[in-house]
Amino acid sequence: MRALGGRRPAAPHPRRGLPWRASPMVALDFETTGLDLHHDHVIAYGAIPIEDGHVRVGAGRSQLIHPPAPPSERSQTIHLLREVDLVDAPETREAAAGLRAALANRFLVTWYADVEIAFLRRLFGGSERAWRRRVIDVRDMAIVIDGAPAGARRARGYALTQTAERFGVPVADPHDALDDALVTAQLFLVLAARMPGGREPTPRELTALYRSLT
Repeated sequence: MRALGGRRPAAPHPRRGLPWRASPMVALDFETTGLDLHHDHVIAYGAIPIEDGHVRVGAGRSQLIHPPAPPSERSQTIHLLREVDLVDAPETREAAAGLRAALANRFLVTWYADVEIAFLRRLFGGSERAWRRRVIDVRDMAIVIDGAPAGARRARGYALTQTAERFGVPVADPHDALDDALVTAQLFLVLAARMPGGREPTPRELTALYRSLT
């Protein structure tokens, strides 16, 4: 796979068996031109660090991106980003450099990781397996806490806004990349405290949820 943004971000610390609070993380959200994971493009990202069990809101960053193709009409109705809104934004290759810095040496916390992983691979290269080892899917965590059976990843009823509200996490601006990253980060903290086992889960355990639910 030919990466658009150069080499992929540095991998996080290899000690994936530490409690999650000991592992630097970053909540990540993409807005895109559509949901064709092979042909659409990222038009905005939001990234907010999670360190020592706290969401570092002040260290968050967001960026609009001028894509090679305009947003689809359907996507514009969701994130409200029009082609004209992206004209002065940096192009993908330039914007990827800032994203790489935000992600380097951290585990990634996302909502429905399939989407972020697909676009991360297009931006930076790398195998799906390699990204799965460092991406935590908060949606999967909610499914596990709900006691859903194997195969539940394909179930409906797990949208970010509705799930956040169900667990008492406020949502200010749905489908804004930075706000969605913040909601994902806060929801992660809530769900991490409720994971079964009676102790803090490790990044290894959290990234493995995908396999247990497919």
